[in-house]
Amino acid sequence: MNEVQLEVAKAYPNDSGRGIARLDPDTLLHLKLSPGDIIEIEGAETTAAKVWRADRQDWNTDTVRIDGFTRQNADVSIGERVTIRKAEETKAEKLVLAPPEEASVQFGSDAAGMVKRQILKRPVVERDIVPVMSSTNHPFMRSPGQAIPLIAVETEPEGVCLVTEDTEVELREEPISGFEKTGGGITYEDIGGLQGEIQRVREMVELPMKHPQIFKKLGIEPPQGVLLHGPPGTGKTLLAKAVANETSASFFSIAGPEIISKYYGESEQQLREIFEDATEESPSIIFIDELDSIAPKREDVTGEVERRVVAQLLTMMDGLETRGQVIVIAATNRVDSVDPALRRPGRFDREIEIGVPDETGRKEILQIHTRGMPLSDDVSLDHLADETHGFVGADIESLTKEAAMKALRRYLPEIDLDEEDIPPSLIDRMIVKRQDFQGALADVEPSAMREVLVELPKVSWDDVGGLEDPKQTVKESVEWPLTSQDRFDRMGIDPPKGVLLYGPPGTGKTLIAKAVANETNANFISVRGPQLLSKWVGESEKAIRQTFRKARQVSPTIIFFDELDSLAPARGNETGNNVSERVVNQLLTELDGLEENGNVMVIAATNRPDMIDPALIRSGRFDRLVLIGQPDEEGREQILKIHTRNSPLAPDVSLREIAEITDGYVGSDLQTIAREAAIEALREDDEAEEIEMRHFRKAMESVRPTITDDLMDYYEQMQDQFKGGGREGIGERRDGRIGFQ
Repeated sequence: MNEVQLEVAKAYPNDSGRGIARLDPDTLLHLKLSPGDIIEIEGAETTAAKVWRADRQDWNTDTVRIDGFTRQNADVSIGERVTIRKAEETKAEKLVLAPPEEASVQFGSDAAGMVKRQILKRPVVERDIVPVMSSTNHPFMRSPGQAIPLIAVETEPEGVCLVTEDTEVELREEPISGFEKTGGGITYEDIGGLQGEIQRVREMVELPMKHPQIFKKLGIEPPQGVLLHGPPGTGKTLLAKAVANETSASFFSIAGPEIISKYYGESEQQLREIFEDATEESPSIIFIDELDSIAPKREDVTGEVERRVVAQLLTMMDGLETRGQVIVIAATNRVDSVDPALRRPGRFDREIEIGVPDETGRKEILQIHTRGMPLSDDVSLDHLADETHGFVGADIESLTKEAAMKALRRYLPEIDLDEEDIPPSLIDRMIVKRQDFQGALADVEPSAMREVLVELPKVSWDDVGGLEDPKQTVKESVEWPLTSQDRFDRMGIDPPKGVLLYGPPGTGKTLIAKAVANETNANFISVRGPQLLSKWVGESEKAIRQTFRKARQVSPTIIFFDELDSLAPARGNETGNNVSERVVNQLLTELDGLEENGNVMVIAATNRPDMIDPALIRSGRFDRLVLIGQPDEEGREQILKIHTRNSPLAPDVSLREIAEITDGYVGSDLQTIAREAAIEALREDDEAEEIEMRHFRKAMESVRPTITDDLMDYYEQMQDQFKGGGREGIGERRDGRIGFQ
């Protein structure tokens, strides 16, 4: 009989709980199968599944993708080999299902019918776990979107049975005992975007438990501990739970603060007891959540208890007694505050960073969380994954919940909350649309950015009038590296590190920074110079370090320093506590330090470029210096158009004429003119319907131009100096008297 041996891989996110096996076209051909046929899967046990074709990336890889339930039915884990053959299935006459012993389930009136509808055309073997999805209108008491494992207690006839319309499905409420495999809990299908990390944790944890002989043969001790670290919400605890579930090891969880006790010696005793229990029930996994709370650096803590707990943990982890098959997994999001003695080989041998997911990872996580959701056709998960830079798993879960709530609000008017039953027709009509996700995106922001996130005003390039050359330069320096990195790779160059916008006040420097952040769809962190400065020594530098660290975590990010001259003045002419000097030094090391900044762009704005420390304006730090000068006639007309977009102008108003006579006026002046003209019209007649030319003329009398000849001379001189590389003379003009009489 035709059969093949294939390696087991995890299922696609959308296949979880559907009883599907994915095979590549060659295997299908070899076994004479077509999609929809039933196959037998033989591992330590035998089960059955329905065949579908695998995606192109899995062709010719000799793998079969099956979900956690099917893996448990066949008693195999990822990476092991199973035998696959075409099944001789018969129609099931009767199927009896019951919950496993730890689940208490109350079945409603039509529960059997609901279950039958869900598992129609599904192959079942006796002793199989049959996952049934609970949903909002389900008779089971379990949260929606979770699969409830039911066990096939008996099937008539025996062997591989197919559930059909004629099958009699019977549900028993009393749980079945003697079934170790329950199929509940978290499987690797519930974790998105951590392929590499899962692989590394499995090498560390599953291999020593399932095949200790490999390590004996190589003459090495199996690893003792894994430390998972990374920002909050990336899935550290989830990964530990999944590993425990998939290895079917005993699982002991220690929540840091729970074991701390005020009585002398009690905390250590609790730790010892947990390790003793784990050794008795080995193979087992001990999971310590929030490791930094029970094992902080001993030199930093004042309390005696923490020191003793750390010492106890150290002796338990590599004491004189052997631990047997006990592996310790710990999770923390503050890896630097964990006692260094724990972070040596023999205790936590591997430190695995669970980072912020990339776009592919985000799509996987979205697929997992929208698994049971009725999505409309206009929802594109690819598009959502692209828009959610810096989101961790927990943020994406929150996003999908928020989108579902927004959808629910649309249907609320039709629901009578006093009635007990909601009509099924309404429930069937419920659907989550693209606009719900768009609305949710506005409400949910990446958790790592909460303390520094700035609500970005919706400014686009269309709102920036004139300034064509500076706009182009900023696009090249900031937009290109973030949106089309391949151009730079093709040319073999690195993108610029930073852009410094300088020019007279009111010309639109901050506006350009807002527009570019908005257009590139990047995260935007705005740092106003003075708010970072602190009277405590070291605090200001720490604030800058943290800003850059946050930006790297949630890249692509644009950091915008407004009024850079207040934050980084030239060093050497300061009296007092030298805080600015230390800030400048910290900025220099962040901008081109040893750490790679990844997709982090820095934009700064100033109207006093002569006061900035010269070390900042060398190539490799702020490499592009862009003068945002006064707008020309064309530019002024554009700016006036933008600011009078929503104003009712009289036919005699000629913006071109106003632009001709406003030489020396910058963007903010022209905005004031537009506003003053409107107020002038209202002053004459509070019922005024439109603004006339004379109102503009009147307004121009009260608004004086920002730009004077001296001022422009000063900026042009600065520009010449920056251009020619001749930086001499900057030091002589630090008093900044030129152009600021």
